[in-house]
Amino acid sequence: MEALLATFLAAALAELGDKTQWLALGLALYFRRTAPVLAGIALAAIANAALSAFAGAVIAPMLTRWAATLLLALALGFAGVACFMRSPVPLAANWRMGAFVSSFLAFLLAEFGDKTQFLTVAIAARTGMPALAGAGAAAGVIAMAAVAVIGGQTARERIPFTALRRAAGALFLILCFFAAISALRLI
Repeated sequence: MEALLATFLAAALAELGDKTQWLALGLALYFRRTAPVLAGIALAAIANAALSAFAGAVIAPMLTRWAATLLLALALGFAGVACFMRSPVPLAANWRMGAFVSSFLAFLLAEFGDKTQFLTVAIAARTGMPALAGAGAAAGVIAMAAVAVIGGQTARERIPFTALRRAAGALFLILCFFAAISALRLI
């Protein structure tokens, strides 16, 4: 359960106000069809989480416990710094493949190599529970995309995403600090 909850929370915090959440909002507003957009996003999130969890399972036997903790610290630091950066929103407006396929492909590409994927690899490697890490990551990404898709413009106007993204970044950096200290056996 540790891996499930940890990756769910990490993914949800990492996605808060991220480019992929804005992409989900843009796709929902562009296509005006909630169900296929959300289904495409969910399938892409599951595919990315599964790939990340698999990568974590592959590298886990190669790492000592301390190296896995240091990898987790690195992933947390990367996510924290990324939360403070503004990234461009990939657009799929010119694609002529329909709401589901466009949402799937755009979200798959936007999430590939993103901080959420790196966090999932690190948590899967650290906990040794890749299936739970993948499930938690997918659920966290889908939950935050659903807020954007279903809440749409209202959520965008009422929720202070920039402040929340910065708070999440600060939390990731604090967790990075403690994980790094633990990995380096300073406490």
